[in-house]
Order: sequence, then structure tokens, then C-alpha cells
Amino acid sequence: MGVGRPNVDKKITIGVCVMEKKVKCGCEVLSAPMRQILERLQAFGEFEIIHFGDKVILEDPIESWPICDCLIAFYSSGYPLGKVEAYAALRKPFLVNELEPQHLLHDRRKVYERLEIFGIPVPRYALVNRQVPYQELDYFVEEEDFVEVHGNRFCKPFVEKPIHGDDHSIMIYYPSSAGGGMKELFRKVGNRSSEFHPEVRRVRREGSYIYEEFMPTGGTDVKVYTVGTEYAHAEARKSPVVDGVVMRNPDGKEVRYPVLLTPNEKQMAREVCMAFRQAVCGFDLLRCEGRSYVCDVNGWSFVKNSYKYYDDAACVLRKMFLDAKAPHLSTAIPPTLPWKINKPVQPSEGLTRQGSGLGTFGQSEELRCVIVVMRHGDRTPKQKVKLKVTEERLLNLMLKYNGGRPRSETKLKSAVQLQDLLDATRMLVPRSRPGRESDSEAEDIEHAEKLRQVKAVLEEGGHFSGIYRKVQLKPLKWVKVAKSNGEGEEERPVEALMVLKYGGVLTHAGRKQAEELGRYFRNNMYPGEGTGLLRLHSTYRHDLKIYSSDEGRVQMSAAAFAKGLLDLEGQLTPILVSLVSKDASMLDGLDNASTEMDEAKARLNDIIINGSKKSHSNGSSEFPWMADGVGLPNNASELLPKLVKLTKKVTEQVRLLAKDEDENLTETSAYDVLLPYDQAKALGKTNIDVDRIAAGLPCGSEGFLLMYARWRKLERDLYNERKGRFDITQIPDVYDSCKYDLLHNAHLNLEGLDELFKVAQLLADGVIPNEYGINPKQKLKIGSKIARRLLGKILIDLRNTREEAIGVAELKSNQEQGVTISKTEKEDTDYHLKHCTKTDDGRRSSTTSEKSMDQDDDEDKEIKYRLDPKYANVKTPERHVRTRLYFTSESHIHSLMNVLRYCNLDESLQGEESLVCHSALERLCKTKELDYMSYIVLRLFENTAVPLEDPKRFRIELTFSRGADLSPLETNDIEAASLHQEHTLPIMGPERLQEVGSYLTLEKIEKMFRPFAMPPEDFPPPSAPVGFSGYFSKSAAVLERLVNLWPFNKNANANGK
Repeated sequence: MGVGRPNVDKKITIGVCVMEKKVKCGCEVLSAPMRQILERLQAFGEFEIIHFGDKVILEDPIESWPICDCLIAFYSSGYPLGKVEAYAALRKPFLVNELEPQHLLHDRRKVYERLEIFGIPVPRYALVNRQVPYQELDYFVEEEDFVEVHGNRFCKPFVEKPIHGDDHSIMIYYPSSAGGGMKELFRKVGNRSSEFHPEVRRVRREGSYIYEEFMPTGGTDVKVYTVGTEYAHAEARKSPVVDGVVMRNPDGKEVRYPVLLTPNEKQMAREVCMAFRQAVCGFDLLRCEGRSYVCDVNGWSFVKNSYKYYDDAACVLRKMFLDAKAPHLSTAIPPTLPWKINKPVQPSEGLTRQGSGLGTFGQSEELRCVIVVMRHGDRTPKQKVKLKVTEERLLNLMLKYNGGRPRSETKLKSAVQLQDLLDATRMLVPRSRPGRESDSEAEDIEHAEKLRQVKAVLEEGGHFSGIYRKVQLKPLKWVKVAKSNGEGEEERPVEALMVLKYGGVLTHAGRKQAEELGRYFRNNMYPGEGTGLLRLHSTYRHDLKIYSSDEGRVQMSAAAFAKGLLDLEGQLTPILVSLVSKDASMLDGLDNASTEMDEAKARLNDIIINGSKKSHSNGSSEFPWMADGVGLPNNASELLPKLVKLTKKVTEQVRLLAKDEDENLTETSAYDVLLPYDQAKALGKTNIDVDRIAAGLPCGSEGFLLMYARWRKLERDLYNERKGRFDITQIPDVYDSCKYDLLHNAHLNLEGLDELFKVAQLLADGVIPNEYGINPKQKLKIGSKIARRLLGKILIDLRNTREEAIGVAELKSNQEQGVTISKTEKEDTDYHLKHCTKTDDGRRSSTTSEKSMDQDDDEDKEIKYRLDPKYANVKTPERHVRTRLYFTSESHIHSLMNVLRYCNLDESLQGEESLVCHSALERLCKTKELDYMSYIVLRLFENTAVPLEDPKRFRIELTFSRGADLSPLETNDIEAASLHQEHTLPIMGPERLQEVGSYLTLEKIEKMFRPFAMPPEDFPPPSAPVGFSGYFSKSAAVLERLVNLWPFNKNANANGK
């Protein structure tokens, strides 16, 4: 089959000394990659391949083994490495992979030690070495949410690896704030590569382990395959830490796609080769926050199913062998590679799991970016209990967790802390309620009631979670007491304020809404290419980042949405930890606008109570939204007494239900230890608890006692009978509770609840939007303060997308205009897409992606994954879509919407038209609520038929959805009626904010947003490392020059040259 060469008298012999089980492929003697590469080597006509076989390796003495010039040998289970070392010492062949260092690869401790010696970045780690199973070690401490090794703390999530390299049972432990539990990673079994165990909280103790920091990689693993120090091929795949489902093509093979390595990563590949003296070597790379880390070294590994890689590997190995054994021969590659005559057709790539897309957006227009700001899903009402405590047990608890500082407040969030509080509270709550004997005891009885409520909250659902319950203890009064050692005095608190916040939990309906909406986006927001978004995502042409505020309901909404968007399976906890980044500074908090919001509420109170709306009106029939207090009913002051009366009616009914429940609880054991509750399993639940509903109990984990506390607090706070004063800030809370109970507790048949809902809705429809500003100018002021950071980040997202798209377009244009590219460069295995970055002074400059990926100056510190077009079997490798998802609360949705529609009212933008068209402004004026799962979408399109400098090159499309904005009393909507049975409501479809056919340019968006957005220079500096320069030139991978610096060639004489 070979193509002979006249100047070769004797062929170079290559010995393949490998266990057959490692190289067999079905009935074939060799695995497909090995066979493909060796056949290519033989095709050059310079080599003879000798297969040793198991019998020779295991049974025959080394003296009788075949003699060869070059040796391919690597360890696998049952392989006599020592025997092979003796053979190499006897015959001194050229070794592709040296033998002695292969012993290191079986011990992860030695692998990490060797990597560190060579300065190769590894995750932060620590070793726990046990001589015998379950040995207690004084330097190892395990707490609920962290382990400590020699004082080095690893907070969950962290990774636990056995020290033995052949043991692939790797565990990831998750924090209680994300639901807890453990994910076990293992070698692929069928279509699974990991399994989530929500009940496992404690680490293993039966052996020795490495503990290391969990590196969030956006759900992606990178596998690097070297052939010598100058050649590295990288492939990315879906990480097993996400959902454990292996993505396979129709042939059953795992779907992987080649990606470009940064200069730093190429240098790391070279150093791995040198550190372990393995020319052909595979290792795992983690890309996290702009940096790359090596987390495992596998030794001999070949890429599967890549003919381009087989070509390259054969050429590199050929040069390696010739340099070692026949340096006088030319290593130049023939003009036509000998095996190209009958080149096999590479199989087409496809995904088994299907997803649909929108199709093309026109022949010249491409979707480049999708930015979504979204509110969380359906939740339980948010609650708060305040009480002053003087009990010794509670004061001691405060001192225990604040370090013994008498004037410092304490926050209790962890399961251990909350269990301590529950134990103390159980001891303080009386087993039976005494009847009220006199007014003087009223305060004591109310205190006991609040303690009982605290106990009920802590016991709710039978589990603890730092996401949904937190307690603050703030000292109020102190006394001087003698120190225990008798030397002087010290302060001791005698009274503290306890504040318990709870509720606001994402319901089963909220999880279902988020997941369904994720599926809707997958099928409707992206262009169709084969399988639409999934195709883009799996081929690393989809750059996805998900951000969430600090609230548990927001985080879980983000995880559920990601599950639907990416067609993932399993529990939400691993998805949350792997894919969602928290950014409280951007998506939480109202502190920046608290003064203005207080002013708006005071003015709102004046309008409702005193009816002073008309005197301050600035609106007209054409622009009704310009008036003060738009949306408030004219008879608001008359509705308030009705609201109070109906609230009392509902509260009394719930009181009677709670009284029955409390009497039943008192008769049973109130001090039983609670059984552990799998919160992680509950987090993934999207169905109603049918048994609770059938038993006539409230939906979810709320009992009647807490339901009564919720309504009783509303009744008290809504109207102060002693002062005869209404508190209009309680209107949204009354509406919230009404809507929740109509949706989730309709089976309780509370009389008057539907009537109360109608009254509360009329008032809330006016109050809620006006809390963010009474008129457009105030709405703009408040909105710009709350959303300032988010607006700045959106502008950065759009700018980065534009710069990247222009860079790709410039490269394509240069190629089409016939820019001279040498033949060798066409064969360059490190071919990169050229794109643009910004220089320090903000000017745009073209450079290769080598620089842009390592010296990334993006203010949002984001990693860029890039498909390698030379190896990818993809029709449009240049197609690349950026998606940024921002999950937040109602305040940020209102704020962003108010900036969108009223930004033109700013003095600096006078004369500019609104970003939102007149008809959309009218619709928004009539939109009463931006409900659960409401969202705002900005999609950036590039018209490739328009010149680069034309403002119309980039177009923005604005849409929004009101979310689940449908009354639970709706009877005419068939879909809503069906969903109502499942305690959920449909999410309204997207509505346009521009006229059909209008053209909103990116330039206009930037101009209108800039006065309200945080400037890029105010964002934290990027954490990207300094890019490596010097060793790899832009043409460093030309095949003729590969392997020139392979260090082991210098030792060829010692190996028998």
C-alpha cells in the first residue's frame, strides 16, 4: 500500500508494544485512530510496523522480542511496564513516550506535584492521606459547607478525587445554599457520565483523597491531545458536571468539537509534554474566569473520528522518527499526501437530541446576540417576623455565632445554625396556649405567638435552606457583669431584636414556568441550522453566560430556564452551580434609589388618600402616560376600607383553620426530631403535592399556622385602627397573597377571597408601577439608578459582539479579495479566525484570536470559546451567537423598561425620539403588571450586505413579555383553565416595542443608553492572565517546522541512534 522512496534502502522499524485490549477495535487488531495513523505512516514508504501482541509482551523473554528502531509503548491495566523498561534499556530504541515517567500517571498526587514543579497551573488543592480506611486525622475538619485540610479551607462546591489515577469515582459536593447533595462522576456507562445524589452531604473517609476547588467552566470540558511539543489539538464537550447525559451522534459516538487553544494553553501543552516526557499525551483543561488549569493528565491518547487530525499526527510522528533515526533524509512533506488518493468521506455530524429554530432571517442578515433580562418565576409570598427577645438561650445563641461580641449582630443561615435556633425555640414555646387573663398579659401572649411562628417557620417542610430562611439577631440593651474569672467587668446583652425572613420560595409552578420558557426560547429565538440553538451550542458557536441575583428564587429560576434552553436533564442544583453566576451588585438592591422611591410613595399616598391627582397632571389624551399616578383608580380612597374589611374576613377564616391545626399539633409530640428532607429533590419538583391537596391542606410546605400568620400580619399592617391610618405600601402584599391563594389554595374555598382579589388588583395595578416613579421623569430617574450597572453591562455585551462580528467580516473580506496566503499557511494546524480587540486607548485594531483570547480586555471578564474551523465538520463555522441572560426581580424589570421608554426625556437627549414606538407606549401604559417570568429581549442582527461603516450594519430588535399576567379568576381562556388545574398560569408571548419595518440601529441604542449606564471604566478590571508571547509565532504550526524543538531528539544517541 506504500509509496516507496528510492533513497531509502532500509525501512525504519516501528514497534507497537501495547496491550491488545487497548488497541483493538471490534474484530480489528488496532483501534481506529491507531490504525488510521499507522496506515498513513506506512503510506510514506519509509517505515515498517511491527506489532508485538499480548503473548510476546506477557510470556516471552525480552531478549526474544522483535528489535525495532522506534517504540510505541504505554501503560494500561495488566501491562508489565517494568519488563518493557528492561527491553528499552537492552535495545535502546527511540521512545515516543518515555517509560519511567508513566509510573507517575497512576498517582494523582504525583501528577499535580510534577505539574507544579514545571509551573503549570492546577486548581487549588490539598491532600488527605490515610494509612488505613476511616483513619481520623487531626488536620482534617469537615463542617456543613466546607472542609479544612491543614487549615486550608475548601468551601462547597468542591471536588474530591481518589489519589489513584485509575479510580474514576470523582465526587462534587454542593453547598446547602444551592440545595446540597453530591454528584458522582464516572467513566461513561451508556449515555450517562455522572449521577446526582441529593441525600449525600458528607465526604468519603475510606481512603486518601485530593480536595480541590470547583472551577465553574460554563458546563464545558476541554480535552487536549499533543503529538510532540509543537502540536496540540483540542476538543470540547459537554461537562459531566451539568446533567450527566452524554451527547451522542447517530453513530453512538460522543459529540465533541475542535476548539482553538490560546497561546498560554499551547505553552501549557508543550510543558505537559516536557514534564512527563510523553510526546503523545492527552490532558484535561479547565477554563475558568479567563484562566486555564490542568486537572488531569492521561498519557497516551489519540483523537477519534478526525481525518484531519490523523493526517497531522502522521506527519508529525514521521518527522519525529526521521529526525531520530535518519536525520540525513528530508522531512519535507510531499506535495500530495500519499493516502489522499482514496480519501474517505468523513461522516456527517448530527445530534440525536433535536431542537428546532426559526430558520434564516433573510439571506444577508445574521443573528449575532440575544440579551434577556427576566423576572423570576411564581413564588410563595415573602414574609418577615420581628420580635424583641430577652431569653438567655437566644442571647447565648447570638453570642455563640458572633464570636462573643456583645454589640455585634448575628446572621443565621446555615442548617446547623438554624437547627440550634429551632432547638432553643422549642424549649421556649409553651406546649399549650394559656387563655388571656388580663390586658397586662397581652404582650406576653403576642411574644409567645411570635415564638410559635418562628418555630413553625423553622419546622416548615422539615428541612433547612440558607436560600429561603435567614435570621438576624441584633443586640439592643446591655448590662455590665463581672467576668467569669473575677477580674473586672464585661458587657453582656440583655435584649435583642430577632428578625426572621422567610417565604419567597420558587414554587413547583415557578420551576415549570421557567423550564417551559427556556424551551420556548430554544425553539423560537435562534436561527435554524440543523438543530438550531442546540447545534450552535454543541459546536461552541454559542457563547452563553447566565447571571442571577442573590435571591434563591431567582437563582433557581435561572437554573430551570437553562435546563429547558439547553435540553438538559436531572436536578437543578448541579445546573445552578455549573452554569449560573451570581452578581448581586448588578441584579439586586434598591439602595441607590431609596430616597427617590420614598418620595414616590409619599406622593402616591397623597394621591390615593387625598385625591390630589388632577392638580399635578401633565398628561393629555394623546400622551396619557405623562400624567402623575397613571393607572390608579379614581375611587382609590373608597376602595381602601373595602380592602380592609375583606382582608379581615379572609383572615378570620384562616384563623379557624389554624386553630384546629394547632390543637392537633399540641396533642402530638411537638419535640420530635425532624427527619432529614431532600431539599435538592424538592428543588427539581414541578408537580403539585396531590396528597396535601386531597387532605385539605395548603399547597406546598406552608401549614395553616403560617398561613394565618401571613394574613394576620397583613390585616394588622394594612390599617392602624388606633391611628385610623391606611398603609398603602401593604397593597402589593395583599394582592400577592390573594393571587397566591387563588392559584394554589383554591381548594380551601375561602369565602370572599375572589372579591378581595378584584379590589386588591384594582389598587395594586396603580400602586406597583408608581412605586418606581409617579411620572415618566421620576420613573426615568429611579430606573436609571437601579439599572445603571445592568445597562452598562448590556452596552458592553453589544459592543463586544459588534467588535467580534466586524473582525470576522474583515477577515472574510480580505480572503475574498485574494489576499496572498502561502500554501503552508493553508495547512497551518493552528489556523485561527481573525477578529478585533480594543487597544488600551479604545481604538479598534485587528489581531489574531491568539491575542484576543489571552489578553482579553472585555470588562465583563468573559471567556471566548472558539470552534476550530479547520477540523470542524460544520457548514458555517464563522456563525457565532452570544447569549446573555440576566435573572432578577420585579424592581429591575420595571427600572429597565422605564429607561427604555422614557430615556428621550433626559435633558442630554432632547429632540430624540423614544426607543419605544407610540403604539407600544400606549400598550405599556395599559399593561398593569410585569408579572412572574416577564422579560425584555434585545436581539442584535448584522446585515452582511451593508458596508461595515454603515450604521445600518447592526440592527436591534426590542421585545417584551408581560409574563404570567393573567388573572387566576380568568374563565374564558381554555389554556389558562387547563393550567390552573396544575396551579400555574400561561406566560404571555413577546410583544414588539417598535413598529413593524422600523430600523433601530445599534448606534442609536448606545446613544440613548449611555447617559444612564455605568461606564466601562467603572467595572472591575478583567482577571485575564498576561498572554504568553515569544515562543509561538503566528505561523508556528506549519507542518514542515513542527517538532524542531522536541527536546528528546537530543538524547537520540542514548537510545541507539
